[in-house]
Amino acid sequence: MDRRRTLKMRTREAITGYIFFSPGLIGLVVFLAVPILYSLYLSFTTYNIYQSPRWVGLDNYRIMLTGEDPLFWKSLGNTLYYVALSVPINVAAGVLLAILMNQKVRGIRVFRTIYFLPSVASGVAVALLWQWILDPNFGLINTFLANFGIEGPGWLIDEKWSKPSLVLMNIWSVGGGMIIYLAGLQGVPASLYEAATVDGAGALRKFWNITLPMLTPTIFYNVVTGVLSGFQVFLQAYIMTGGGPNNSTMFYVFHLYNKAFKDTQMGYASAMAWILLVVSLLCTLLIFKSGSSWVYYEGADSKK
Repeated sequence: MDRRRTLKMRTREAITGYIFFSPGLIGLVVFLAVPILYSLYLSFTTYNIYQSPRWVGLDNYRIMLTGEDPLFWKSLGNTLYYVALSVPINVAAGVLLAILMNQKVRGIRVFRTIYFLPSVASGVAVALLWQWILDPNFGLINTFLANFGIEGPGWLIDEKWSKPSLVLMNIWSVGGGMIIYLAGLQGVPASLYEAATVDGAGALRKFWNITLPMLTPTIFYNVVTGVLSGFQVFLQAYIMTGGGPNNSTMFYVFHLYNKAFKDTQMGYASAMAWILLVVSLLCTLLIFKSGSSWVYYEGADSKK
């Protein structure tokens, strides 16, 4: 009798649990799993929204990889350039800013808030602001340089400076990474610095031998998230340059957007999305693989 009662209670609890869990599961399947699988199917079709998808096999992937779409490799190269330049700069700037914001001085919380605010500002507003700052004729930077007799570059209208300009703009939101590095810094045991001071270590030695190694897990996390977000760069180019000049800021997701919503080539755009997934996954795996040689985990017998 007790066993039956126990079994009924467990069954009732399980059913109740599934009832509470089912809305999230249904949402995951309907709004995530099904669209992902459907996009995989569309990547093997030609589909323009107005007509039913028509199966073409690997034709979309052939067009991309063989260069029939010249902007595919151009946009991928632009995106890789942006990621390779912006991620290291953001990591270095974030760590430096976090160290400065970790000092015990009066009003430090105010400065932390000020540096963090740009990272939560509207992306559109930030893009419009930087479009004015980088204006070659009336922009803030070139006007400042003109006061010293220096002719500023064309920034967004110069093919050589367009991508570096967007990388420079990306530093504006370094406050988000700063907060994460700051949390990592405050997790470093003070006893390590005290022992180093007793041994006569200076500030630079403490940074290289204590601060930096203890921050490597945090740096590792920010590198991974920075690479993934870098591959999805879109808004800045869409608002500020339109992909120009001469497609120098035609990033991968921007090109994907044009194919999907301007050219209505949904099948081809779906194939591009899956290529982006593969490239992002490969880069992430490389970062994880390299992490075993430079990421230090406290309490571990060796580096992971």
